[in-house]
Amino acid sequence: QPWHFFWMTGGLSSFLDNTPTYVVYFSLAGSPELAPTLHAAFGAPPPSLAHVGIPQIILEAISVGAVFMGANTYIGNAPNFMVKVIAEERKIKMPSFFGYMLWSGLILIPLFVLVNLIWFL
Repeated sequence: QPWHFFWMTGGLSSFLDNTPTYVVYFSLAGSPELAPTLHAAFGAPPPSLAHVGIPQIILEAISVGAVFMGANTYIGNAPNFMVKVIAEERKIKMPSFFGYMLWSGLILIPLFVLVNLIWFL
């Protein structure tokens, strides 16, 4: 289901860069073992093993999860960490790693649930 890819990609993207995360789940969605199941779930004919297409909604879920959930931690998105370091150099108090996760979770998780309900269910 698309929402599985949204949350799995996003969870991994919170701790890794977006590109490798996208590549991992793109490869998973395009695997010959999983492709017939995905196509059957969306009413498309099963592809041949020579050409495995990935349904658009799955690609959208992977993309949105990777990009949006990179903001969950300092390390999920390079600018997050850069802003933290610059702010601390200027003596601005910044939350700890887990403190940032708590704040971002309180603000972003409800938005992610809303995105999930609107686009991927």
